[in-house]
Amino acid sequence: MAGPMHGFRVVELGVWVAAPAAGAILADWGADVVKIEPPGGDPARGFGRMMGLDGDLGIASNPPFQMDNRAKRSIVLDLTAPDGRATALELLRTADVFLTNIRPGALARLGLDFATVAAVNPQLVYGLITGYGTEGPDADRAAYDVAAFWARAGIADLLTRPGDTPPFQRGGMGDHSAAMTLAAAVCAGLLARTRTGTGQLVTTSLYRQGAYTVSFDLNTVLMTGQQVAIGQRETMGNPCMNNYAAGDGRRFWIVGLDVSRHWPSLCRVVGRDEWQHRYPTPRDRFTHAREIIAELDDIFAGRPLADWERVFADEPDFFWSPINTLDDVLADAQFHAAGGIVDVPDGDSATPMVASPVDFSGTPWQPLGRAPELGEHTEQILAELSQDR
Repeated sequence: MAGPMHGFRVVELGVWVAAPAAGAILADWGADVVKIEPPGGDPARGFGRMMGLDGDLGIASNPPFQMDNRAKRSIVLDLTAPDGRATALELLRTADVFLTNIRPGALARLGLDFATVAAVNPQLVYGLITGYGTEGPDADRAAYDVAAFWARAGIADLLTRPGDTPPFQRGGMGDHSAAMTLAAAVCAGLLARTRTGTGQLVTTSLYRQGAYTVSFDLNTVLMTGQQVAIGQRETMGNPCMNNYAAGDGRRFWIVGLDVSRHWPSLCRVVGRDEWQHRYPTPRDRFTHAREIIAELDDIFAGRPLADWERVFADEPDFFWSPINTLDDVLADAQFHAAGGIVDVPDGDSATPMVASPVDFSGTPWQPLGRAPELGEHTEQILAELSQDR
């Protein structure tokens, strides 16, 4: 159960979520991830307190930090002091990968910018997450994912109904998707190193990640000048791509994107075969969308979702999904069968946590342990450096 990254050393200088999440993915995959922290620790160590969780819960008192830092080793270094910077460079000399989301200007002031570090270790793959990129007037601008990914990249606007205020992003959404992008980029950099013998700088940004997330819309505007219409539930042009409520209040989404295939299946499911003749073309359904959706609302309200599930199951071309709460997800047998939860060792016991979303058939992985205490491995890592000299 070593994982595909077994044998690689990763040094992480990350704060909050983006770079630490990338480090956690690589740690899940078997890498030895050494987390450099300042004397006061990664500020994400305060997430549990911000959430009002009780410290008596043990490692469960800070679930976000555990998610993004499990199986790492922590070393405390004061990078404002010459000795701390020298130790960091010594660590990087032994590493395969460096991960950071510190702003480029601060990295340069610390002597940990790409040019300086590459001179120390030319084989290092240097992975950098920024807010807005490495060039341009905002290259050194501070950013959280709510700003660069959610707000500035257009996601919040696209999800705002006319006249409403923008919805709030859930914690770490942009950070986690950017982290997976950086993990993939790092692996590509390591693959390239096998051919060239040298490392390189690989970067992503929260802004670019956000734009890529909505690239269906953004690329349409770029290439045609036209915006994809933002659908309203009551007037969706394709009633097969909409959400509805069952009689018990449970909502579900019908995902009939292929109208020639999925419109007949919807008609059969709701017992309205005559609709296939009444509304035979996509244009007919678009023109009469409001009345079709209103009638579907009445039909679906006539039975609880459990009854509809049995009806849906008898129609193989009817694609749908329940709109789950988090409790529903955790109770979903398919989520567990798909490997959505892993047991993270913690001494003689184990704590269930959300799995990172990739599996490998030939080199399976398993988390090796909880997140480290602040500086828990400082002496151990310094001793290893002494042996390497």
